[in-house]
Amino acid sequence: MRAPGFWHEPPGIRAGLLRPLGALYAAGTARRLARGSHARVGVPIICVGNLNAGGTGKTPTAIALAQRLSARGVVAHAVTRGYGGSLAGPVRVEERIHGADQVGDEALLLAAFLPTWVAKDRAAGARAAVAEGAEVLILDDGFQNPGLAYDLSIVVVDAWRGFGNGGVIPAGPLREPVDTGLARADLVLSIGPETAQSRFEAAWGNRITRPHVKGALQPLPTGLPLTDMPVLAFAGIGHPEKFFQTLRHMGADVIAAHGLADHQPLSEALMTRLLREAKAHGAQAITTEKDAVRLTPEYRAQVMTLPVRLELEDWSVLDDALDRALSR
Repeated sequence: MRAPGFWHEPPGIRAGLLRPLGALYAAGTARRLARGSHARVGVPIICVGNLNAGGTGKTPTAIALAQRLSARGVVAHAVTRGYGGSLAGPVRVEERIHGADQVGDEALLLAAFLPTWVAKDRAAGARAAVAEGAEVLILDDGFQNPGLAYDLSIVVVDAWRGFGNGGVIPAGPLREPVDTGLARADLVLSIGPETAQSRFEAAWGNRITRPHVKGALQPLPTGLPLTDMPVLAFAGIGHPEKFFQTLRHMGADVIAAHGLADHQPLSEALMTRLLREAKAHGAQAITTEKDAVRLTPEYRAQVMTLPVRLELEDWSVLDDALDRALSR
């Protein structure tokens, strides 16, 4: 589903009318967290979460953490609920066996970088990962899940959108109030270019009481120069326009940009239409890594993928936080 437009506008009448329902939603989140088991499984657990519903850059952050830990010789496994997948788990994701319809697109993307487990019951997934040799666990999403105790909690936020209008679902995009959520966080990571970071600081900087790290998603070489290349871009991520802007900044001639719903299935009918449109314009179809894992092999061969990696202004704050988590 697409987020309502008013979620990312200054608070207005609609948000005001829905605020009582938002208060009920927030109360339900608080009650669930208070009643949770917050179990420990014998290894440090790093939670990469958010306050917003939808994508904010959690998966690229989890991948970056896995790479930092691997450089230290630490064996990390990822645990995720497998949003959009049918398997309850715990099950270890195998790229050659599982599809996005079974484990979700985020789990498939993570599995390309580190051992990844899908589990609706996060504690069960964590125990399964530890039994298979995990020395540290990276939880992709789960900041509002009370099943496990976290040694490091990172709240990831899209710097362009910030915390929206500040309202809780359905009045706004938040799963819980900003101050309530940030009080449980160890670190806030805002992702976006400098213009977005300045905007985020101006709107929310005085509310952030935890260490704040700034980062951006940097594209990797595609093997083909994108400068002046006509492309038809499509993306089913939390904020598709970020992907389209990245392509434009790389010099691509974006002749069409199709923003899909987050995790939207890439059906045969949809892909046939998109590829037909690309051919009519003499353009190359291109998408994100997260979308590409939902393509069938036939369509993946016809669509270019633009990989991105998280880069931070200063890694030392995150590295120090990792040191503290690993020492617990």
